[in-house]
Amino acid sequence: MGDIKLFNIKPSVRAIELKPAKLEKGVQQLIEANMEAFFGIRFLQTEYVINHAGEYENQAGRIDSLGIDENNSPIVFEYKRDSNENVINQGLFYLDWLMDHRADF
Repeated sequence: MGDIKLFNIKPSVRAIELKPAKLEKGVQQLIEANMEAFFGIRFLQTEYVINHAGEYENQAGRIDSLGIDENNSPIVFEYKRDSNENVINQGLFYLDWLMDHRADF
């Protein structure tokens, strides 16, 4: 599957040229300022620091953006310019931490 394409539809359909963000921070600020409008998620905190002693041993991490949905379930936003295999490990680390801290939400 290729990249996602966006289109202007008026006055006629034409593809929009996509450009990568220069910095993750700009995308992060845009999402955090509009999290409710984009996703229906209430924004809680940016750069939320976690310490975790679980399956992933004693590790610390930083959730880029933390939100909460209508069911009071935590939502983690992580911004990446590139893809790599470490993204899965990072997601599992956050999931493990969230499972151990359900009462916090």
